Order: sequence, then structure tokens, then C-alpha cells
Amino acid sequence: MRKLIQEQMKFGEVAISDIQFDVRSRDEIPKLLMGLQAIYCNLDVRRRVFEVLVNLVPDGINPNNGRRGMDLWKILVLGILRLSCNWDYDKLKEIADNHKTVRSMLGHSSMDDNFRYALQTLKDNASLFTPEIHDKINQIVVEYGHKIVGKKPDEKIRASCDSFVVETDVHYPTDINLLWDAMRKVILLIMVLCYQLGLPGWRKSSYLVKKVKKLFRKAQQMKRSNSKNEGKKAKREQLIIAAHLTYLDLASDLVEKARGTLLDVSPSDIVVDLKKEEILRYIYHAERQIDQIRRRVVEGKSIPHNEKVFSIFEEHTEWISKGKAGVSQELGLKVCVVKDQFGFILHHRVMQNETDDQIAVPIIQETKDRFAELGSCSFDKGFHSPKNQEELRKHLDRVVLPRKGKLSAINREIENSEEFREARRKHSAVESSINALENHGLDCCQDHGIKGFERYVGLAVLARNIQIVGHLLQQKELKRVQRFERKQQRGLKAAA
Repeated sequence: MRKLIQEQMKFGEVAISDIQFDVRSRDEIPKLLMGLQAIYCNLDVRRRVFEVLVNLVPDGINPNNGRRGMDLWKILVLGILRLSCNWDYDKLKEIADNHKTVRSMLGHSSMDDNFRYALQTLKDNASLFTPEIHDKINQIVVEYGHKIVGKKPDEKIRASCDSFVVETDVHYPTDINLLWDAMRKVILLIMVLCYQLGLPGWRKSSYLVKKVKKLFRKAQQMKRSNSKNEGKKAKREQLIIAAHLTYLDLASDLVEKARGTLLDVSPSDIVVDLKKEEILRYIYHAERQIDQIRRRVVEGKSIPHNEKVFSIFEEHTEWISKGKAGVSQELGLKVCVVKDQFGFILHHRVMQNETDDQIAVPIIQETKDRFAELGSCSFDKGFHSPKNQEELRKHLDRVVLPRKGKLSAINREIENSEEFREARRKHSAVESSINALENHGLDCCQDHGIKGFERYVGLAVLARNIQIVGHLLQQKELKRVQRFERKQQRGLKAAA
């Protein structure tokens, strides 16, 4: 059974609308909680957000039956806090258990100070979010934020679009350490499966893991000779090949043994079948890495980039070289964001095997569907293509997209115009939004899988927009307090 929020207040509970914040605080928590408080206290916005939150309950499950689950409002608050403050689940649990203001926002009273959240409960409930839910709530929050900043209904939105890399939580990939990852998982998983089913053959699994690791380390530490003597270099090369072959032979034998064991496991239940499927997936990774190492080291061939995998755990990870100073490559996925003149992030897109010029038109179309007032947008040169220049003009009143290469007289006149140059100067503001996202969760994705990646990015964008709403309200309240204090000071001086 799940409720949106517990409507009946308990003894000692502070109403969300009555929670007080330090308007002089520069920390992100008060700003974020003020944004959430504003959403909750605005009846129309709260109704619309709650209508979306109902979709957190999976299809086919009646929210009115079963034992009590976490309220949907609590899931939103905790999910936003985790991303905005860039916490792991252990830190989130500590704050949810002991932070007084956060507990008030979650609906806890002084009577249930002993209530503590389970770590697994936080993980399970946070995973209920989907990119579609984030997107709908984000649109509601941005529309509400536009009202706060005083945007007129007919005022055009001036946007900026750029992409950046969100790294995945992976180690630096080499073919031999990816093989080690795969072999370690194969041995440990099949050991557990055989233990549960009472099958023989993998009693020495711990020893095998150590043996594989020893050969992996030996191959890893073998370096090519820098000697000018060709004989020494050739001898060293043979030692390197021998170390790699020993490593590959053991890995191949264990893979064959694992396949033979899986043939002896008859289908019994869905749990066993899922475990077999997981083991086969790691066997596939191991066989691919064995083939690539053999081709590279023994046969001296180069491995094409499209055949390489950069993590066997986060398979969506891409090798991205953006040409930044001091950053030769990044391991993760690119994310494209569209920001308006008020600092709100209108839309985002996770880019899988896509380049900037391929998503320029689709992301503007998607943003235009959500915000019909979008009138102009600025881009970097990476988004340029002749086709993009034409297509974007169909959706926007003004396109600020610099062209690559030598400009014609007409295009030079356009890009040298004061209006175009002014828009280009303001385009750098999108870098500030990207930096804020990276500082509030999007430096590295802590969730697993492509679905977890998309959920993580969507929640970070939503958290950023709610924080902006809270910041605007905090600044308004701070100015009001300062005016009141100045008025009091003038009264005291007059009385003296």
C-alpha cells in the first residue's frame, strides 16, 4: 500500500508549509528544501506533481492493497536530496535519520525520533523513478519557476544548447584487466551456483581466482624494452608473448570447464536460469577478450575501435575524446542540455553513439514540444551541418549556430552582426549550468546500467531546477528580511 503523503498530521509534527529555513545559509540543502516546500504549498503545482508521482507505482499493482510502503512524496524528497548534494546511499540514510529539517520535510514528528530508514529500502524506492516521470515533473517545475521570475506568457524563451560527458563508475580499461574482471565473475558465480545445487568441480574456486590474478599481474607488469639492441628487444617481446599466452591458456581452460558445468545444470526454476544467463554473459565477455588479446599481442594486429568494450559491468560506457586541455579521454556518455535565459534546464538527452550534429534538430524538436515559447537557441560549432542550419530555422525564429570552415560573404555578414555576436557571448552561460550539474551529482554516475544512468541524469536535472526555484525564493525572502532590519535600525536611530 502506498500513499502520496500522510494527510493526517501526528503529534509533534510540523506542517511542511510552516518549516522555517535560514535565509542566509549558502548550503544547498535549505535551497532545495525551500524549492520543495514551494512546490508543495502551491496547490495547483502540487496536484500536477502528485498526478505524475502516482506513476511510480508499477503497472498491475494496486496501491491500496498490501503492507505500507514509502510515501511517494518521501521518495521524491530523498531522491532529489541524493542527487543535488551528490551523496551515496549511506550518506542519504544518515541525513534522513538525523537531519531535523529534512525529517520535517519527510513528515516525521518528534514522536517518531526512533524511526530509521533501511538502506535497501532507500535503494529500492529510488529505483522506481523513470526518465518519463522526471521529464513530466521537470516541465511542471520549470513552468512554475518561470512564474516566479516574472516571465510573461507571450515572452519568447532564449535558450542555449551544449553537451558534456557524465562519467561512469569504471576503472581504466585494458584488454587484460577486462579479461580478469570477466574471469573473476565467472569463477565466483559458478562456484555459488554449484554450491546451491550440490554439484562438484569448483571446490577450489578461491585458489583459481588467485591463480588467474597472479598470471594477470605478471602479464600486466611486463614492459617492452627500451634498449637499442634489437636482440634484447626481440627477447623481451617473446617474454611478453609467453606471459600473455600463459594467462590466456588458463582463462580458456576455465571458460571451457564453466561451459561444461552449465551443460550439467538442468533447467529447474527461474532463479537458476537467470544465474546461468548471467554466467554465460560473463563467459561471452571473457571469450571476446581472449580473442582480442591473442590478436593484439600474439598476431600483432590492431583491434578496431568498434569491437572494443570499455567495461563489462557498464557496457554502455563509451570512450570519448572531446579535445579538452589536460583531459585526453573520458569514459562515460555524453549528455546534451538546453538551458533558458533564466537558468532553468528545459530538456536533456542522453547520447548513445550520437554526435552533437546528429542530435541538434531532435533535441530542439523535443524541447519545442514541451515549451512552445522557445524562440531562439545558440549552439557551438560542433552542432553545425548544412542540413541542421536549414532544419533548425523551421523550428526557431533565430538560430545562433556558427558554421565551420571558411565563410561566404553572406554568412560572414550574419555572424559578424551585433545580434549574432551578442547571442554568442551569452552562450557561455550554459557552461555555468553544466558546471553546476557536475558539482551536484553529474560528475560521475553512481547507478548501474543504462536505465540507471538515464534515471540518474534525469533526477539530477530535476534537482537542479528545484534548487534554482528555492534559491530565487530564498533571495526574495532575504531581501525582505534585510529591508525589515534596515527599517528597524532607522527607527532605533530616530528614537536615539
